[in-house]
Amino acid sequence: MSTFLDRVASAPISWGICEVPGWGAMLPTPRVLTEMSGLGLPATELGAPGFLPTSPEEVKSTLATYDMTLIGGFTAVILHDAAMREATITEARRVADLFQRAGATEFISAIVMDPDWSIPRPLTLDERRHMMEMFAIIDEICAEHGLNQVMHSHVQTLVETDDDIQMVLDGCDVNFCLDTGHMAIGGTDPVAFAQQAFDRVGHVHLKDVNLSLVPPVLAREKSLMAATQEGLFTPLGQGDVDIAGVVEALESRGYDGWYVIEQDTALTDGLPADGEGPIEQVITSMDFLRTVVAPRVSA
Repeated sequence: MSTFLDRVASAPISWGICEVPGWGAMLPTPRVLTEMSGLGLPATELGAPGFLPTSPEEVKSTLATYDMTLIGGFTAVILHDAAMREATITEARRVADLFQRAGATEFISAIVMDPDWSIPRPLTLDERRHMMEMFAIIDEICAEHGLNQVMHSHVQTLVETDDDIQMVLDGCDVNFCLDTGHMAIGGTDPVAFAQQAFDRVGHVHLKDVNLSLVPPVLAREKSLMAATQEGLFTPLGQGDVDIAGVVEALESRGYDGWYVIEQDTALTDGLPADGEGPIEQVITSMDFLRTVVAPRVSA
């Protein structure tokens, strides 16, 4: 049986890889994968467009060079808008096919207002019903491709707050990507979620947060990018989220999936020297998992 630490992976955004214009400097792919592999991380998520090849076969072979595999990837989808129904289904099938051929298992959906990630507005009852119907359709598409859909609550999406999360829990059967940081930002206690909705947890992103920087983000006075550049997300164990409590709650109930260190980072001062920069923060997070969290879950 694999241990908790055997199932710890990471994501390119922990190295500052992000498609948002103005996010920061982008490290070369070979350096990121070399550093991931050197830390013993066995798998990664897909990352921003351009980080890995577009061909799923090339994705698989590129990662194999570093003794790594692909977990899956973050996919923004529009589920409330009936006019977008066929386009959304077509895109979900395309992405699911790519993930399947690349050897992935997780289709991580984020529920956006539109392709530009506009600030969400309250949905009508019909829009909510359509969203729940679409969750089920994407679940079916994923099952056809040997994948699991896991819905990622996220800042500035239609599933952001505690009320939004409860709406999804009550309205459909989709599983969740329990992102400790985004849940905490939106007002959901991730430990309580792990305890009370364990049977809906299909994947985990470990993210710690300096909650003092959250209010202007939720008030739409500051972008998530700007807050990230100012240090919204911290190495694990240095923020306000009970990371150990989440892992303990999940492991005690038999969770056997991935824990992805997804510590959003922005490189605003250019490219760091070799051995410096994001890798130092990931090492800090991994040390926290080894020295603080692992003893609690193995006791």
